[in-house]
Amino acid sequence: MDYFFISIKLVGTLCLLIFGMKMLSESLQSMTGNHLKKILARMAGNRFTGMITGMIVTASVQSSTATTVMTVSFVSAGMLTLFQAISVIMGANIGTTLSAWIMTLGYSIDLSVVVYLCFLVGIFLVYMKRYRHVGTFLFGVAFMFLALVTLSKTGREMDLEDNAAVIEFFSSFDVKNHLTIFIFFAIGSFVTCMIHSSAALIAITIMLCSSGVLPIYLGLALVLGENLGSTATANIVALGANTDARRAAMAHLVFNVFGVIWVSATFYPFVDMVCSIVGYDNTMSGQTEKLPVVIAMFHTTFNVLNTAILIGFVKQIEAIVCKIIPERHDAEAEFTLRYIQSSIVQTPEVSVLQARNETAYFADCMREMFDKVKEMMGAKDEKILTDFAERLAKEEELADKREMAIAEFLANTSDEQLSDDSRRRIRIMMREVSELESIGDSCYKLSLKMVERHTKSVTFTQSQEEGLQAMTTLASQSLQTMCLMLRGPRDRYNLDDIYAIENDINSLRDSLHEKTIMEINDHQCSYLVGTLYMDMICEMERLCDSVVNIAEARYSHKKSKPHF
Repeated sequence: MDYFFISIKLVGTLCLLIFGMKMLSESLQSMTGNHLKKILARMAGNRFTGMITGMIVTASVQSSTATTVMTVSFVSAGMLTLFQAISVIMGANIGTTLSAWIMTLGYSIDLSVVVYLCFLVGIFLVYMKRYRHVGTFLFGVAFMFLALVTLSKTGREMDLEDNAAVIEFFSSFDVKNHLTIFIFFAIGSFVTCMIHSSAALIAITIMLCSSGVLPIYLGLALVLGENLGSTATANIVALGANTDARRAAMAHLVFNVFGVIWVSATFYPFVDMVCSIVGYDNTMSGQTEKLPVVIAMFHTTFNVLNTAILIGFVKQIEAIVCKIIPERHDAEAEFTLRYIQSSIVQTPEVSVLQARNETAYFADCMREMFDKVKEMMGAKDEKILTDFAERLAKEEELADKREMAIAEFLANTSDEQLSDDSRRRIRIMMREVSELESIGDSCYKLSLKMVERHTKSVTFTQSQEEGLQAMTTLASQSLQTMCLMLRGPRDRYNLDDIYAIENDINSLRDSLHEKTIMEINDHQCSYLVGTLYMDMICEMERLCDSVVNIAEARYSHKKSKPHF
């Protein structure tokens, strides 16, 4: 019964550790906001700066998974090349070794005073709007160290070194047999894949090794497996992404597989070398206080050496992953989101970036939809018009689905810990996707009007054709400006650019309306022709109103406008 309660305490402690690490990582991302993303996108110029950037970002957010997922999303968005992404991922593997040293520190030293101090300061900051993310960060630190302190005490309570059954179980494995090493390596990979936390596995390995029941060779085999298992999350996230994003995630796997192969081939000499660096003699009993340091040193040495070996072969790794994952040539028959790779929010700040790119792509789709409307205007054949109308009907359905998918993703992201700037951008994007869907509705209605025009054999006058062409040109210009506005820096355009086009559109609409009334009165065209014509003109004007609404959402309130 004692072991039952201790086991529950152990599992609960590991859950607290995982939660603390997650809170720590997300609060750091919330505090840094766009800065980490800008650093990652701008500093990955060559393989060495990319490696250093990946190392710094990962050490900052305490999560190689967050950095890797962020990198994959940047590749998907076209902000990083595959070559740059590979070097960033190499650096992330080095940066994640800091977690192992934190585990070692928290397990070896009683940091209870630090824990309660962080709780005390954090509770005040959490209720202060300006510093709430700092308070959350302190709570993350407190939970993490509290879990490590509790884990250390739980290990002593379990008294594993005096448990004959446990000692006999681990003693039954031949530590000099490569098959045994492979078994523990596989266990480490599987457990890390399941719990998506390498820190938890390192913590439990430190506890077992420090108690003296788990031989250091088997413990380091678990840690080696953790390096391979940690690649699972990025590959899962990349499943729904484009080809380059999936290649970036696969490069992480290839990189770690190569490292596992060469370390496995030299496992015993490599472990002995690490032990000698720490000053641990694995032929002697005792010295358990050095084992946490041995584990952290092994993790660090492996990743540093693996990166040093492969940093000169980034192009070769790129070629390998391109062969493993060839380019997909099949057309997108079904609806898919291009930049949002997963409905599971892993890193909230990156999710905002994904949504921003998806919204910009949505705008491009609506501009292309209007281009089809322009093509319809020049078509005379009934079959061509019908085909265009059917295609636009399908695209209007896709626009509805895209709006709902992006809005749902934004709603899920808003439930996570985000900076105030990111929350403001989510509200803006919610309005943008709604207006973009309205543009799709207008395009579809215009296609129906053109089919009606052909069905009823309606012929516009020369002046009407010229006015329709002028309105189409202005609407196309408005949509083009909208797409550039959503993709480019905020300071490239402002409300005046959109308002200038909108004023021209409104003036042209009023002018065409008066002219049409005069033509109807002078019997130059029938009432049916004039009504159909003005319906098309007004629909284009409504389309441009949606563009203005998008611009106003993005650029209004200058003092509080977000930096995209």
